[in-house]
Amino acid sequence: MAVDESGVESLEPERQHEEPPEPDHALHPPRRPWHRRVLRRLAKTVAVVFVTLTMLSVPYNAYTAGRVVPPPGLTYVEADGIHTRYVEWGTTGSPIVLVHGAFEDSDTWQDLATLLAQHHRVYALDLTGSGYSQRVAPYTTQHMAAQLNGLVAALGIDHPLLVSHSSGAAVAAEAVLETPHTYSGLMFLDGDGLPIPSPPTWILGPLRTSALRLVLRSDWTIRTIYASQCGPACPRLDAAGVEQFRRPLQVAGAEQGLWGTIDDIGGPGLPASRLAQLRQLCLPKAVTFGAQDSMFAANAPETVAANIGAPAPTVIQGAHHLSLISNPAQVAASVEALAARAEPAC
Repeated sequence: MAVDESGVESLEPERQHEEPPEPDHALHPPRRPWHRRVLRRLAKTVAVVFVTLTMLSVPYNAYTAGRVVPPPGLTYVEADGIHTRYVEWGTTGSPIVLVHGAFEDSDTWQDLATLLAQHHRVYALDLTGSGYSQRVAPYTTQHMAAQLNGLVAALGIDHPLLVSHSSGAAVAAEAVLETPHTYSGLMFLDGDGLPIPSPPTWILGPLRTSALRLVLRSDWTIRTIYASQCGPACPRLDAAGVEQFRRPLQVAGAEQGLWGTIDDIGGPGLPASRLAQLRQLCLPKAVTFGAQDSMFAANAPETVAANIGAPAPTVIQGAHHLSLISNPAQVAASVEALAARAEPAC
């Protein structure tokens, strides 16, 4: 019963003030799209895996921190303040200095240098950050070029011809541009001299060191990388060959030098405008490439030759990026052709 304003009871039943029903979407909120849920779970999984692997890599790196020593009998000279390992072949003839590329050292030139040594005095150095030379930062193209010039001065090499492979082309180019009257000629072998992008491996923290050591411990991985860059014309690496590539990256300071190089510059390189200055120099220049070099575009040899003011390039059919190993006779012939044009007084 209800009571009206006069106090009289009303027969009308009291109305209930009910709340409106909740909308269906409030009781059952819409779910995120399935692909967003999957991506979110995947991100969480990746984060957990990354943290776990990082935690495991710390004790692994400590356990595998042992270092090997350089081989006995190496030869060194002080080059621009860097204790520099070098190798010499031949005793007579005009001088040639060989400049290696990334993940290489003086030993990479063995087959080609032996052929050139029949008519020349041949030298090769280990650039800082590579091989068995002292690791001295900064690992820049200019610093390595100063080391190269320092080697030539320290050994008293008179107007050598420079032959540079892969990323070593930038180092040789910078050395020539700094002291053009020191050299008699310049060859780019499987290299363009341009900068190599620096991958942000630092974000991996200790994981990158673990990954490097796992790769170096695997003979199969080293052989696979070598075969992909050298091509079918190269003999399969034996145990000594695997050790030749692995050992320089296991000596004291090697990892710091590698990460320092990658973090500083990625790999030796010069701006196109700097390389173009080579066109103004009178010393002879040459470009030689493997026809199947997968590191560069098909038209790279012609482009590189035009960029540095060299004549038409020499392209070796069947050769890949390591033409100095797969086709040493053809590369030697190309070097000899440049040596015939060398200008000691340039």
